[in-house]
Amino acid sequence: MFYVYSPIGQVFSGTLEQLRKTRALTPTAKVRASAAVATGLDEDSQGYGSTGTPLGAQHALQAYAPPARQPLSLVGDVMQRPSHVVRADASVREAWQTLKDHGIGQAPVVDAQGALVGLVSRAELLPPQWLAPSVDDAAAWQTMLRHPVSHVMWSPVPSAHVDTDLRRVASLLLETGLPGLPVTENAGQVIGFVSRSDLLRALATDPPLDLWS
Repeated sequence: MFYVYSPIGQVFSGTLEQLRKTRALTPTAKVRASAAVATGLDEDSQGYGSTGTPLGAQHALQAYAPPARQPLSLVGDVMQRPSHVVRADASVREAWQTLKDHGIGQAPVVDAQGALVGLVSRAELLPPQWLAPSVDDAAAWQTMLRHPVSHVMWSPVPSAHVDTDLRRVASLLLETGLPGLPVTENAGQVIGFVSRSDLLRALATDPPLDLWS
């Protein structure tokens, strides 16, 4: 399940196929289980297994075996929780500081009640027009750094439910060019974030990632 949020609230709720049919994501819409462990032997553990290993030894080895890992297939399996957020009324300078302090490249933007209203990344915090020769003096930069995040954020912005299929999230990121998706509750409260890096990290270091089922 996907949602789309803007400063006026939730403007969409539905499947990826339904989301593709809306205009909410077009460029013109851009405003700026643990297993029990054997601990000893009992009277029934005498004898040998089919491999010739004493059953007691088999039990001891099983105590050190890692639990079987389940395939990663949902947003909740890989998302960052909690997500670092930026207030819509924060300045561009404050947003830069938040990203720097937490070592992240993007963050959901929330209103005073904590509801999702947008997304801001380094790209939004330094739009191309700010690099023009006409704004190369210190005073102009100070003025721009005081702008509220709401002036440059990406909005409306899609979000995902915690039970959304990871492959659908990957498809949406490819189609929109977004660096990641906020993860929200039904009321728009941000509970996490899933980024491209989270998907790549799961693919590279946390197999099995369920890509084909």
